[in-house]
Amino acid sequence: MYSPQSLHRRGITHSESMERLSNSQALRDPMSMERTNLLNMAKLSIKGLIESALSFGRTLDSDYPPLQQFFVVMEHCLKHGLKVKKSFLGYNKSLWGPLEMVEKLCPEAGEIAASVRDLPGLKTPLGRARAWLRLALMQKRLADYLRLLITRKDLLSDFYDNSAVMVEEEGAVIVGLLVGLNVIDANLCVKGEDLDTQVGVIDFSMYLKNDIDDYRSGERNGQVAAILDQKNYVEELNRQLNSSVHGLQGRVDNLEKSNSKLIEELAIAKNNIIKLQEENHQLRNENTIILIKAQQQLEVTQVDVDVELDTYKQSRQGLDEMYNEARRQLREECQLRQDVENELVVQVSMKQEMDLAMKLLEKDIHEKQDTLIGLRHQLDEVKAINVEMYTKMQTSDDGMKQKNDMITRLEEKTNQITATMKQLEQRLQEAERDRWTAEDGARKFKHDFANKADSLQKQIAQREKQMLQLETDLKIEKEWRQTLQNDLERERDIVAQLSAEAQQINGLKKEFHRLQDENSQLKGICEEQEQALEELGCKLSESKLKIEDIKEANKALQGGQVWLKDKDATHCKLCEKEFSISRRKHHCRNCGEIFCNACSDNELPLPASPKPVRVCDTCHALLLQRCSSNAT
Repeated sequence: MYSPQSLHRRGITHSESMERLSNSQALRDPMSMERTNLLNMAKLSIKGLIESALSFGRTLDSDYPPLQQFFVVMEHCLKHGLKVKKSFLGYNKSLWGPLEMVEKLCPEAGEIAASVRDLPGLKTPLGRARAWLRLALMQKRLADYLRLLITRKDLLSDFYDNSAVMVEEEGAVIVGLLVGLNVIDANLCVKGEDLDTQVGVIDFSMYLKNDIDDYRSGERNGQVAAILDQKNYVEELNRQLNSSVHGLQGRVDNLEKSNSKLIEELAIAKNNIIKLQEENHQLRNENTIILIKAQQQLEVTQVDVDVELDTYKQSRQGLDEMYNEARRQLREECQLRQDVENELVVQVSMKQEMDLAMKLLEKDIHEKQDTLIGLRHQLDEVKAINVEMYTKMQTSDDGMKQKNDMITRLEEKTNQITATMKQLEQRLQEAERDRWTAEDGARKFKHDFANKADSLQKQIAQREKQMLQLETDLKIEKEWRQTLQNDLERERDIVAQLSAEAQQINGLKKEFHRLQDENSQLKGICEEQEQALEELGCKLSESKLKIEDIKEANKALQGGQVWLKDKDATHCKLCEKEFSISRRKHHCRNCGEIFCNACSDNELPLPASPKPVRVCDTCHALLLQRCSSNAT
């Protein structure tokens, strides 16, 4: 952040460079010469105003000549290159048009524009523009507002020519020089001044200085630097204080809102208590009516339940007899079905055994055929051996006997084998006969079994139909019985609910009596506390009045109240609103503090002055209470 003095110096150096560049073009362009002259005059007027204000005391009024010359120079700068607009009364050039556009660019400037429009003595746009410049200087926002205006070239093109000061670079330099005016405190009275008919003439004699003035200006520059540093510190401290004040004001507002909300909630709670008491009374009446109706319904339902129980017992005996008879028939049918199934299982097992025997017989036949084939092969081998032996017998006589013995043995073996073969053939024939007989028996058994199976299936189908009919009858009886049981359970539930409601009603009666007792006790406690609070309030009011009397007596002994200075008060002490042009300062003649007009619009006679004087709202209420207490 740059200080105003550094910005001022930068603006001067920049303006000097602009002068050097524009000197060459001045002979060719008269508008550039006018812009340079206006820039130099603005530089001299701003510098002279700052130096004279610092030596004068930094607080200026509207009669101060350097300040008047500054406004004249600013008016000439703003009028330079202004377009002429046609109206019903002729052609005119107005400064109020571009200055009025600042309100749209910066909402904070709306307060100045509204104040200018509300001033009764201004009739011309030029007068409004002069008042706007003075109010912006008092706010220390003149440089900020004009900076926003010169950045919008599209808006300025509607009011200024392309070679005007506000459109060219000289306007930015002038705005930079205006930042240094923030060190000046101006107290200007715009309301009573005639701004419409003033003649704006620049007095050049104020800016013609000698060597002594230059020497003094060097000393003043050092003083300006120190004062600017102090001013920056004070402004920063003021901003911090303003932020803390706004935070405290926000807390106070929140506390007031919460207090109002609590009061409203208390009133709502009291109304709810009254409504609840009325509803409790209505509920008590409704509970008595419901209890009577419930008892009547209980008696009626008890009679109906007794009748239904008798009919249920009678119907249950008949149903039990029918159920036992059907159950006995079902058992007999199940036994018959079980016997038929057992016979069917036996027949199936016999068939399986016969199939197994047939398979075993076929297996034995195949084994015997294999043995016969083997024996025939052995016989062929024996024959071959006999042939060999016969040939050997002719060749060997010595082993004849042995071979004869072997032959005899072999013949015996062959005889045995032939005998066994005959036996096996007989057995094979017997097996084949047995097989044929078994096949005939199997055919007959299959035929008989098929007939028996058809008859058994017919019997089973008939039994199943009878079972299905019996099962449907049993289901119907069970459903009817279940409905009767459900009705009985429903009636029992209703009786239990009614008894529970009766018990709840009794509990509610006891709770209501207990709440009545507690309410009466609380009312008594509340009345006692209200009496105690009234007594304490009376004592406190008396003690407050005595304390105020003692304070006034002490002030009188010490030499009167403390009269607060105007510069020490920036906000109203009661409403905390900031003082401005429209909100003036007023002293309370009793306490000496400073208030706004709304908080001190009261008049009462005081002991020091018999005539009625202005007092604040707090002192007004206190004095009225004291007068009423003294009168009693």
